[in-house]
Amino acid sequence: MAGGKFIAVGENIHCTRVLKVSGELVRELPDGTHAIVYREDGKEELLPIPDQFLRSSDWAGGKVRHAAVAVWQGLHGDAAGRRAGIGYLHSMVRRQEAHGASFLDLNVDGFSTQIEERIEAIRWLAGVVQEVCTVPLSIDSSNLTILKAGLESCNHKKGKPLANSVSLERRQAIPAAGQAGAVVIAAASGEASMPRTKEDRLENIEELMQLLAEQGFSLSEIYLDPLVFPVSVDPGNGKMILETIGELRKTYGRQIHFAPGLSNVSYGMPNRKLINQVFTCLCVRRGLDGGIVDPLQINDQVLAGIDEKAESFVAAKAFITGEDPFGMQYITAVRSGKI
Repeated sequence: MAGGKFIAVGENIHCTRVLKVSGELVRELPDGTHAIVYREDGKEELLPIPDQFLRSSDWAGGKVRHAAVAVWQGLHGDAAGRRAGIGYLHSMVRRQEAHGASFLDLNVDGFSTQIEERIEAIRWLAGVVQEVCTVPLSIDSSNLTILKAGLESCNHKKGKPLANSVSLERRQAIPAAGQAGAVVIAAASGEASMPRTKEDRLENIEELMQLLAEQGFSLSEIYLDPLVFPVSVDPGNGKMILETIGELRKTYGRQIHFAPGLSNVSYGMPNRKLINQVFTCLCVRRGLDGGIVDPLQINDQVLAGIDEKAESFVAAKAFITGEDPFGMQYITAVRSGKI
């Protein structure tokens, strides 16, 4: 890893992230309203949940988009609601930085279906986060206009922002990132399709690297994303990514970085935290130096403390590498309480 430090792109400030309505962090108050509960400086704080979230299909399905609630309160709430929304976001920033976040990834794509509202939201959110953060922002959006608006809102005194992401299918984002003075996550997706094999990923990234070089990006300004897919869907996905990371590190040397969405590997499985941590450990062995993660769950201290001889590590590794196809043994061990 670069300088021995895992480069954690903190993924938590996303308007798609959810909490369970039935969980301890969501509470019905005596007056019949609902709020998200969090702690700051040892004191319990509340983020009121607006009525429209209570009427949503998410709520009916037992979920609430907590970062979206905070952004809505900050933009549209009354004075108390605005303070609560900003306080919640500032608390998220401080927690991620305290656990080693190198970037803070912001995404408002799930905030609204209206492009104008999302542009307003990303600009406001970038400003609020930068009131307290000490690390640069990562701007994540599938929409080029929102990506540009977010990058334009970044304070370069915090460091170069990260554009999440560019690819062959999003090549128009490359000059936009360059003009904004950003570094980039370079994803392995093809011009018209997603890669299926290691060879597809290597070929797509090779072509993308040529485009990035033409725009003046150096190796140290590029964070590779080989695109992690769930192992629950295909038992070969984990091993393929491990091999791809090793090939990419060999090809591009020590200067280039990595920032894949590592938690994708565990989709659909129980105890995802364990799988994500073990997968990260295995990827670091192959040359990975960073990823898009929850810094509270994956950071230098966590990685250094992993016991590779533990039954939990062995079981998760077998699932990830395809030795335990579809994780039948892993699931049995989780259900029995062994791990």
